[in-house]
Amino acid sequence: MFGRLLWKLLRSNLGRLAVALVGVTSGATVISALLTLQFDVERKLTQEFRALGANVLISPGRSGQAFTPSQAPSGTSPALMDEGRVLAEIDKSRTPAVTAAPFLYIIARAADRPVVVAGTWLDHMRLLDPTWKIEGHWISSRDDETACLIGRNVARQFAFTPGQELDLDYLGRQAHFRVAGIIDAGGAEDNQVFANLLLIQKLASLSGQIEIVQMSIHGPKKTLDRSVAQLTAALPGYEVRPIRAVTQAEGRLLDRTRLLIMLMVVLILMLTALCVLATMAALAMERRKDVGLMKALGGSISRIVALFLAEVGTLGAAGGLIGCLMGIGLARWMGERVFGASINPRWDVFPLTIALMIGVALAGALPLRLLGKVKPAVILRGE
Repeated sequence: MFGRLLWKLLRSNLGRLAVALVGVTSGATVISALLTLQFDVERKLTQEFRALGANVLISPGRSGQAFTPSQAPSGTSPALMDEGRVLAEIDKSRTPAVTAAPFLYIIARAADRPVVVAGTWLDHMRLLDPTWKIEGHWISSRDDETACLIGRNVARQFAFTPGQELDLDYLGRQAHFRVAGIIDAGGAEDNQVFANLLLIQKLASLSGQIEIVQMSIHGPKKTLDRSVAQLTAALPGYEVRPIRAVTQAEGRLLDRTRLLIMLMVVLILMLTALCVLATMAALAMERRKDVGLMKALGGSISRIVALFLAEVGTLGAAGGLIGCLMGIGLARWMGERVFGASINPRWDVFPLTIALMIGVALAGALPLRLLGKVKPAVILRGE
């Protein structure tokens, strides 16, 4: 009987209920899209920030506890690190690094001019900072020891083009390279030559030694902090530090984005509640006669109010479900416009959005409390 009465109520006021349903559906659409973005925004923003390059550096400790080679030639860093130990600890820590690359810097001479040479894993250069541009081609294998990459300022200074030969001299030792590509990074890298790490270690007589490790760690700020703490504990005597300019900007942007999304969700919930409130106020006035008749037939006020609340709850659930389905498309559109990538649907948003819409619909049904004051005698007299 309760279900039949509920169905009759829903059919008897299709016009007004349709207005409320449109309001609830619209609110649910925007809220479900915003919540999907909220749950996915950290991953998307993190991907955008990881495109800026390395966000963690590992270097010799300031306390001087890092390995210091007693026979380091002049022109090298006075404090170097054990390559095998550092890279082994990075592997053991299972840090979610997008990439990690060791570096050893020396100042060599090319055509009797000093030039900064960075020995590194050339196959990781593009992964470390995908924003760099290159004339020529990237190096995909560490086996090609004679290939190198040079910065655009170095290429301009020595009039180099891809494919030309480059001879370096370091303390009387020579190395021969072929220029594979010219890097346009827009920073200090434009003034450097990037060559095979093993060959530069041999050239400098610093086998197994590096100066820094650049890492790009994937994940939100808490993941980054946890990874830095793990590496710091695993590498006593070395300094593991995040690049604050990147991590702080990421944290601030994430916080502001979350705050903006939550404020918009609260505002939409309030507007949806007002829409339902206006509709329910009008329905309460129209249903005074129905309530009076039900009371005269022996219906309890609690049963009558429960019937109307079930109607409003059904309205909220239906609007929430339809809005969630529409919100999937809206979230994808927003993701492509803002992040340049599609947002995957989050099915856990469905129950949350439907619950919010039911709560908002019930909050907007406060005018139905006035039906409890209806007196059957007054209604039956036609007053």
